[in-house]
Amino acid sequence: MEITKRKQEMLKEFLPHLEKTSFVWYAWVTFLLAAIFFAIYCLILQILKGHIITGMRDNVVWGVYIVNFIFFMGISYAGALVSGSMHLFKTTWRGPILRIAELTTIIALFIGPLYILLCIGRLDRLPFLFMYPRIQSPITWDVIAITTDLFGCLIYLYLSFIRDFALMRDSKDIKLPKWRINIYKALALGYQDTPTQRKRIKNVTNIMSAMIIAIAIIVYSVLAWIFSVTLQPGWHSTIFGPYFVIAAVFSGAGVIIILMRVFRSIYHLEKYITKQHFVGVGMILMILSMFFAYFTFSEYLTKWYGSKKLDDNLIQILFTQYFWQFVFSNYVGTLLPIVIMGIPKFRTINTITFAAIVAVLALWMNRYLIVVPTLETPYMPIQDTRPEWILYSATWIEWSLTFGGIAMFCFLFTLAAKIVPIIPVSEVADAELEMSHALAHDQENLNALLGKSTKKHVILKKEDHDL
Repeated sequence: MEITKRKQEMLKEFLPHLEKTSFVWYAWVTFLLAAIFFAIYCLILQILKGHIITGMRDNVVWGVYIVNFIFFMGISYAGALVSGSMHLFKTTWRGPILRIAELTTIIALFIGPLYILLCIGRLDRLPFLFMYPRIQSPITWDVIAITTDLFGCLIYLYLSFIRDFALMRDSKDIKLPKWRINIYKALALGYQDTPTQRKRIKNVTNIMSAMIIAIAIIVYSVLAWIFSVTLQPGWHSTIFGPYFVIAAVFSGAGVIIILMRVFRSIYHLEKYITKQHFVGVGMILMILSMFFAYFTFSEYLTKWYGSKKLDDNLIQILFTQYFWQFVFSNYVGTLLPIVIMGIPKFRTINTITFAAIVAVLALWMNRYLIVVPTLETPYMPIQDTRPEWILYSATWIEWSLTFGGIAMFCFLFTLAAKIVPIIPVSEVADAELEMSHALAHDQENLNALLGKSTKKHVILKKEDHDL
């Protein structure tokens, strides 16, 4: 495979991150692994002692576990929608952030479903879900949808990696152990970057981009229907499908911005991930915050105005026991991105990142307010029940497993950035080449136009002279 000069230059910039491992990297990975192993210890305690060591009870059968499941699945689908849309519509500045969005999709998709297992008291019965599925059950729909999405996103991610695998396989400057080179060779599948192969990769990637956009919307809608097909106050809603999809992309766009800022600082990618990228994704964040605010207002307005007793009880709990959480998730988290992105002088990399952090925290809290207060307001009221049996408060076991999932997300991202360049070298190099060809073509057209104009001016001048 003939490696172009530009691809060689770009690959050399990322080789130090792939070849050398610093003490800080080892310290960071050690910290993440410690958090993961402590979470595993907490999981073992939960399995041995049961759910009694968590805050979940007969009323609140779901807690932060299901909140984390919804959150991670949301940012996964958001990564698929963002990367798929940018690739399908050929966004000119997409190249440097495509891989971050793609890795966000697949890593979050691996972690999210694990939190469902933490809610199951009898893990030995888990195989029955696959052996004896009931198609009438929304849970079965969700299993089918998530499995389909997982396979589709894996194929899409692999297609985006093949060209860089071949690039590292054939590079003479790379200094890595032979076993890693052999892995790159195997994963490249004999790709030689011929015009025919490039065309096939492009066509298949375009097809997969369209497919994962559709799959992401369908899968998160199915997840929303698990709630909305019940009669539980706060969940029985006809707009939960689009509401969940908008919230997912909203939170996912925030996570992508945060990751862009982190990798830009650590790997010194200032010339690749520029302010234009932050403003571009920030605009997506602002538009989604407007949609999310509209859906939130519509959801709670209809519940409040309808004055149904059970819905009214839920609204009262939200505006009393969860007042500040409600304000933060539905006001601060939506208005801050609008203000920062709506006023040009506020659009800096740091302020956009800050708005993304606030939006992500607000969206996690929004999921919490959807799950917990609703379960604390049962459809069938229970008489003479102790408050501690109704009210939910997460224990240190649940928080440890929550942070363990976050640590796993960071660890897999750190590991992925050690295996392949965090910037898709082939994608960016091809985009630069296409742009240079387009500029050259425009320059030729301009020169030709100026030449014709000059020639016409000379002819007119000669005619005036003859007269």
